[in-house]
Amino acid sequence: MKKFKDSVAIVTGAASGIGRALAQALARRGAFVIMADIQTELLEDAVLSITQAGHKAEAVTLDVTDFQAVKGLVENTASRHGRLDYIFNNAGIVVGGEVRDVSIDDWRDVLDVNLFGVVNGVAAAYPLMVEQGHGHIINTASIAGLIPFPVQVSYVASKYGVVGLSNALRVEGADLGVNVSVVCPGLIRTPIFYTCKLIKIDREKMLKSLPERFIITPEECASVILRGVERNRAVIVVTGVAKVFSWLHRINPGWILRMMGRKIRKARKEMRIED
Repeated sequence: MKKFKDSVAIVTGAASGIGRALAQALARRGAFVIMADIQTELLEDAVLSITQAGHKAEAVTLDVTDFQAVKGLVENTASRHGRLDYIFNNAGIVVGGEVRDVSIDDWRDVLDVNLFGVVNGVAAAYPLMVEQGHGHIINTASIAGLIPFPVQVSYVASKYGVVGLSNALRVEGADLGVNVSVVCPGLIRTPIFYTCKLIKIDREKMLKSLPERFIITPEECASVILRGVERNRAVIVVTGVAKVFSWLHRINPGWILRMMGRKIRKARKEMRIED
C-alpha cells in the first residue's frame, strides 16, 4: 500500500469493470486517480463512489483513439501534480464472430481501441516518465494475448500486440527508470459480456456456456494486478485457469491449437446464428 500512497495515476476505461475496480483500489491505497473513459455518465458515477468514500479521484471524458486528447491528459496531469507515477492503459472492446463474418470496420474499431489506445497512452506517457526519471506503465492485454482463441480473432490480434509492445518496451525502459507491466486476465465478471458486439453468435447461449466457477470479480482482479505492480512483474496473469492455460501453451502449443479447434466446432454447432 505504501507504494501507491500519494502517487498520481491515470486509469483509462475506468467507468466500469476492471478499470473502475483498479481506480477504486488505487484510491483506497492513497493515490490520486484520474479516471478516463468515453462513457461520461458511468464515469461520473464511478468517481462519485470514490470521492464519497473520502478518497481522491476525478473524471476526464476521453477517447483513447485520439492521440492528441491522450497526450493532453498526460501533460495536464503532470503539469498540475508535478509528475505522473502510473498510467493504466486499460480501455478495451470486443467484437465476437468468425473472421468470415467480421467487417473491416469491426477490425479497425478493435485495433484502434485495444492496440492503438495503448500505443497512444505509451507515446504520451513514456517520454514524460523518462524525463522525470521514474514511472510505471501498465497495459491491459488478456489471456487472449497469450493463447489463440477463435471467434475473437481481431481481439486476439490486438492483445498479442499489447503483450509484445509491453515486453519490448520493458527492456527499453529498464535503464531509464520506467517500469512496464502487461496484464493478462482470464475470465472476469465485467459488463463486456453483455455489451460487446456479437456477429452471428447467440448471446444468451454464449453467456450460458461461460464456466461460472472460474470467473472472478473485477475487485479480485484489481487486487492481483496491484500486487503484480508492487512487485514490478513483467507479465501479470490473472486467475488460476489462465495461468494453467498459458503454461500449457508454452510447453505444448499444438495441444492448445487442437483444443481450440474443438472449441470452434462446438461453438458453430451450439451458438452460431445462420442467415
